[in-house]
Amino acid sequence: MVWLKRNNLLFQKIGGCLVNTFFGLSVLLILWIVARVFFITSFKVPTGSMEPTVMPGDRVWVNKLIPGPRLFNLFAALRTEQVDIYRIPGVRKIKRNDVVVFNMPYPRDENTMEMHIMRYYIKRCIGLPGDTLQIRKGRYEVRGIAIDLGNIDAQRRLGYKDKGRERIRYCFPFDSVMGWNMLEFGPMYIPRKGDAIRMSYIHYLSYKNLIEWEMQETLTCRDSVVYLNNQPVNEYTFKKNYYFMAGDNVESSKDSRYWGLAPEEYLVGKVLFIR
Repeated sequence: MVWLKRNNLLFQKIGGCLVNTFFGLSVLLILWIVARVFFITSFKVPTGSMEPTVMPGDRVWVNKLIPGPRLFNLFAALRTEQVDIYRIPGVRKIKRNDVVVFNMPYPRDENTMEMHIMRYYIKRCIGLPGDTLQIRKGRYEVRGIAIDLGNIDAQRRLGYKDKGRERIRYCFPFDSVMGWNMLEFGPMYIPRKGDAIRMSYIHYLSYKNLIEWEMQETLTCRDSVVYLNNQPVNEYTFKKNYYFMAGDNVESSKDSRYWGLAPEEYLVGKVLFIR
């Protein structure tokens, strides 16, 4: 009987330890998930589009509190369904020159903006909502802003290229009349929520994908008249904020020069540190 009592006490102690361990691990798991969702997450960078700031193979830690953590149906997003995204107010807005991780706005093709939960880009924010941005001789400029934007040394090297002798890539919106390229781009206005623009042909080319994404309707242009869902439209008011993102490796970066602007909903957070 004594032996049985001792074993019962031992089993009770072991059981209590297992319960406490399981509870402790569960709490740690919940805290880890909460931290990943609301505070900080990490990504391994596979390409050199942000060299020399971020090298291939580097791991970046991203602060979600800067723009504010996002809430959406994760399971629907994993099924590649388009989801409504809600953002908890952040510590501050994204600033020019912040290095940012965001969902690539065009995961399938360059004509359809959509969110893919497994496709992320890391770029530097060059233009904010409300900015008028241009590239002159390869260098980024924002009207009324005197600070250097992005990797100035790389932009200078790009500016030395001879357009007649070296391959200069054409850029968004890939219109032969506008002729925007990696050396001469814009000026392009970056829309902010509430901005109303006149629907000219150039604005149609520049903002077609954004408007179709916001309205989930088709935007067309015939004989210089713009139609939204087959109804003529002279003016459009934007419902979202947008950003111009660019890689520091300006000669080898698939960024806003080639696919357009990134919506605020797709921003994950600001890079906190790099390992």
